[in-house]
Amino acid sequence: MSRFTKKPIAILPKVEVSADVQTLTVKGPLGTLTRTIHPTVAIEVTPEGVVITAKNNSKLSKALTGTFASHLKNMMAGTIEVFKKVLILEGVGYRVELKGKELVFAVGFSHPVTLQIPDGVKAVVEKNTIRLESIDKELVGQFAAVVRDVKKPEPYLGKGIHYENEVIRRKQGKKSV
Repeated sequence: MSRFTKKPIAILPKVEVSADVQTLTVKGPLGTLTRTIHPTVAIEVTPEGVVITAKNNSKLSKALTGTFASHLKNMMAGTIEVFKKVLILEGVGYRVELKGKELVFAVGFSHPVTLQIPDGVKAVVEKNTIRLESIDKELVGQFAAVVRDVKKPEPYLGKGIHYENEVIRRKQGKKSV
């Protein structure tokens, strides 16, 4: 069983949490986030905080209590402060454009790669830097991973798309005799 769920999770100021049998809703100054609750997890909002318990004694329900505790903390944090991911595009001739709700990449393929920006994510492109912002941590992290998968950084020259503080392990090239 998770240690997160031994005590009630404190509700942050300016945040409202409500839970019914199937959905968990968090409202804050920046917006509202909802998540469906797994049938083996019970969530109750009390004056002391939010109590997350397992409905049965299965390994899955015990594991999901900690997962939902983390989801709840991220949802509360996201309604107060925006989550950000910064990706950097490196390589000669590599570029990215923002066209409406799409990112268009020119990363060495014979064709441009187009990605639709999901609702709830704000993208800002400055030269070869892409900044993604959202109140939903899971959504912005997943979209950042999809963007990175367009052209992963390669180990010899470091060309590709990588996160801002990501360390790319470089390999040594061929040695001349």
